[in-house]
Amino acid sequence: MSSLPKEGNRGKMKMEGVEGDASVGGTGRYTLKPTRKNNEDIIFCVDVDAESLVEMKTVGITRLDSIRQAIILFVNSKLSINPDHRFAFATLSKSASWLRKEFSSDVESTIAAVRALSAITVSSGQADLTNLFRLAAHEAKKSRAQNRILRVILIYCRSSIRPQHQWPVNQKLFTLDVMYLHDKPGPDNCPQVVYDALVDALEHVSEYEGYIHESGHGLPRTLFRFMSMLLSHPQQRCPQDDCDIPKPLMKKSAESGNGEDSVLISTSQ
Repeated sequence: MSSLPKEGNRGKMKMEGVEGDASVGGTGRYTLKPTRKNNEDIIFCVDVDAESLVEMKTVGITRLDSIRQAIILFVNSKLSINPDHRFAFATLSKSASWLRKEFSSDVESTIAAVRALSAITVSSGQADLTNLFRLAAHEAKKSRAQNRILRVILIYCRSSIRPQHQWPVNQKLFTLDVMYLHDKPGPDNCPQVVYDALVDALEHVSEYEGYIHESGHGLPRTLFRFMSMLLSHPQQRCPQDDCDIPKPLMKKSAESGNGEDSVLISTSQ
């Protein structure tokens, strides 16, 4: 079994298929094929099951609190890149439902939506993604009619409940990204099984390259870092296994004492 090179990525890092000529002064000249990318409609789907209320390592801050901050950071950053991207919001308990169906580029509308996020205090016992995919597919058709593409960013918080779905393999109308926050593996949870199910769902439905990141650290900054990596446009992405960002800034000897104890999730299916 192969483990993630660092928390969050799906596989080992490599570089393939890059055209270049390094014969002159050791400097390569690279050629990129011209492509046109579409503006995005992005649906945030936030898991509001009881585990979203688990406290992070920052005292008094829950996963849901950090998720709210991460979404606002993402939206502000995404709109600074292109003000024509739009956002809508859904929640996941037993199944998905709309929180705010209307897509908007207004930051104040985003702030109002994330403030409206609230979690249930008793576990729903299951997580069915079928309705989320159904909602996304319906909106994706409308986005395509406007020469846009649709992406779903699922933020999932359950360490022992494997998400399920019933979706045909030939319907890939949108791209799915996943941010998975979980507890460390133990007798009462199985984040590896949950992670594998999330990868399967991502690969089953995604039109373009979908990314998945996971964290068992309980550190808000880890969530913010991985959410910033999801800013990349699906039509401009390399395969996640080839993605070598962010670059490590400290030696391994220093990493062992920085408070971010590693929680490895295997990428073997």
